[in-house]
Amino acid sequence: MAEYFDAGCSRRLPWRDRPEAAAALLAALPDPDRGFDAIVVGEYKRAFAANQFEQLTPTLTRYGVQVWLPEAGGPVEAGCPLHRMLMTVLGAQSQREVLRARHRTLAAMRAQVRMQGRYLGGRPPYGYRLVDAGPHPNRTHAAWCRRLQRLDPDPVTAPHVKWIFAKRLACRSAAGIARELNERGVPCPSAADPGRNRHRSDRTWSLRTIVEILRIRDTPVEESGTASRAVTCRTRKHRVAS
Repeated sequence: MAEYFDAGCSRRLPWRDRPEAAAALLAALPDPDRGFDAIVVGEYKRAFAANQFEQLTPTLTRYGVQVWLPEAGGPVEAGCPLHRMLMTVLGAQSQREVLRARHRTLAAMRAQVRMQGRYLGGRPPYGYRLVDAGPHPNRTHAAWCRRLQRLDPDPVTAPHVKWIFAKRLACRSAAGIARELNERGVPCPSAADPGRNRHRSDRTWSLRTIVEILRIRDTPVEESGTASRAVTCRTRKHRVAS
């Protein structure tokens, strides 16, 4: 008997892409001396999603390996219509659980940004910079010397963002905006922040760059120095000098 656990792997991954399932369990199936003739799954939702079981059944049947599930009350019979229907229902429920967890996670992240003013990480968008927003409101994080940060308009790049939106509102094409920025010698996002863009060799504005800037921002940087994303925050740990 052997145990296989794919810790940290989503059930959405096919078995062939899971380290333990692919490298160990599936690789052992062709071996006649593998030492097992059945796979016992503690819960369907922890091993399969959608139609994964249906895709795996021909391989297991070829090598004479059964799958035991508590939902089936024992071994799953591939030729039994009732068991096939049960696997279909369980697969749909498992996929629904994945989608529900994704929806709840994204909803919680949106609420943290809109209601709590948190910045959820990642590099600041072009036209913004990260500034200190004071001590962390959570006492535990504050005791670890973590502080909040928020997005603030960058005095160097924010005027370019406002100019891009103004030209677009004036019915200027994205390609024309990129061409004029290049003619004026305005540094593109990768050139304006080379420390975070060492993997990029292109130092010119492109159509795609303009489209992305217009797409990810609901409104341009405001004249007052705030924007729709300027209130979001994230945590940052400060080193305490000894």
